[in-house]
Amino acid sequence: MPFRDAANVAAIDWQTWKPVDVATLLFVRDGDRVLLIRKKRGLGQGLINAPGGRVDPGETPRQAAVREVQEELHVTPKEPSWRGEHYFQFRDGYAMHVHVYSATAWTGEPTETDEAIPLWIDVDNVPYDQMWADDAHWMPLMLAGKRFSGRYIFDKQAMVDMDLRELSEEDPDRA
Repeated sequence: MPFRDAANVAAIDWQTWKPVDVATLLFVRDGDRVLLIRKKRGLGQGLINAPGGRVDPGETPRQAAVREVQEELHVTPKEPSWRGEHYFQFRDGYAMHVHVYSATAWTGEPTETDEAIPLWIDVDNVPYDQMWADDAHWMPLMLAGKRFSGRYIFDKQAMVDMDLRELSEEDPDRA
């Protein structure tokens, strides 16, 4: 991978950068609460995050986001809205493009699965210290209904560098 040893975000040519995986996160909101998960396996195991995962061949990111919430929590989000995107470059060579969505309507009852433990969290008490380091920077934007685009370099679970930009509402929906 040509970008694995980048010292900072500016050292990466993002025009030629290619992700290994395209993935999603989907935040279900219920007033002042947000549905998060404690991951039981995979990348970020043990951390708190939103449900999500890889986009399968033939799926749009939005379709994948809904499918992943169904698989991880037995909940079906309704009319998810695109909120932003992340470009993650890991020092071990892994790279991931993540689309982020939110939804305020759903069917089903959040249920623990072999992948995730559901957690309804008050938006004023998000446990950022139990999450990926980037979350504390962009989640407040997303929870405030704003759009964003972030680029990050990680060494395992440690964030090395980041560049986060708020997008205008006129910016096209990218998913």
